[in-house]
Amino acid sequence: MSDDQNTANEQQRRRAARNACKRFLSGERLLGIRERLTALAALDGLDVEPYRYGSDGPVRQLEELAAALLGTEDAVFFPTGTMAQQVALRYGAELTGRPAVALHPLSHLKRHAYTQLTGLRGLWPTTEQRLPTAEELGALGEPFGTLAIELPLRDPGYLLPSWEELVELTAVAHAAGARVHFDGARLWNTTTHLGSQLDEISALADNVYVSFYKDLRGISGAALAGDAALTAYARAWRHRYGGTLYQQWPATLAALAGLDTVLPKLPDFARHAATLAPALAALPGARIHPAVPPTHEFQLWLPHPAKALNVAHLALVEQERTWFISHWTDAAPGLAMAEVSLTGPALEWTADEVTQVGLRFLELAAASAH
Repeated sequence: MSDDQNTANEQQRRRAARNACKRFLSGERLLGIRERLTALAALDGLDVEPYRYGSDGPVRQLEELAAALLGTEDAVFFPTGTMAQQVALRYGAELTGRPAVALHPLSHLKRHAYTQLTGLRGLWPTTEQRLPTAEELGALGEPFGTLAIELPLRDPGYLLPSWEELVELTAVAHAAGARVHFDGARLWNTTTHLGSQLDEISALADNVYVSFYKDLRGISGAALAGDAALTAYARAWRHRYGGTLYQQWPATLAALAGLDTVLPKLPDFARHAATLAPALAALPGARIHPAVPPTHEFQLWLPHPAKALNVAHLALVEQERTWFISHWTDAAPGLAMAEVSLTGPALEWTADEVTQVGLRFLELAAASAH
């Protein structure tokens, strides 16, 4: 059997095991297409013809709700965050006349080459695995049109600054004549750590991007929010990029449902994560990063090969129908890392249960390594 066939078989086995799970710690069961359509069909206000090209209906309803939550004049729905963020950076460059963007080299924008696609160039206030400081931004020594801040900064561990640090950082950018853009794919879950509401956080930036499927369990889509001048520009470029789709009601209905049912629960996820994270950190040889996670998402590091951990996880799922922590990768010599996301299903876990299942998981990993 070829490597591709082995990989396909393992993925199919993992998918079947996940669908049969009764309990989830990190992540949750994925909805099938029929389940997703059934959930959408149960929503109110569906006995109308679909609106076309996003001029009204659920698309406009979603834009108005996003603007209200973020405290901005308006918001524009985009089919993808990639498109929305390119428009935001383009606007900053044209408005300021500066094609440089100050951002972290591990940020979403840099890692996925958005700056290159938009014809801009990136400047790095820091290369450390943390967000830049106001002092580092002030010492950059080169003019930039936009400061882009990913909140939270995912790749180094879902990192967030303090509220005071964020205020200082954005103030330095504005004092330099630059715009501030929040790459807020997961901005929804920052309020607990920052101690501020969404509109207060958004008020520090000139424009804000948010995702409707990360954390909110939507199908797809994003919004770019800001003042009327930005959103008029965004609508023009959305059309030029081919983002004004003929019908977008499935994604927008799912986003509206997520804002209604999932968004209010995110602070509970963060608070319960503060209870469960120490139990993970106390497992033999374990380390979580950051040591005190600012949200319900963080990294777990274990001194085992990733292959052994992935084999152990699948065995645990098949034996106990319990989904613990999956998708391990070798991240350093002798260490593997996995991202942890403690959402709704994790609320049913106690710290003691995390310890008990974690120890069984490590026993299976030790056995699979020999």
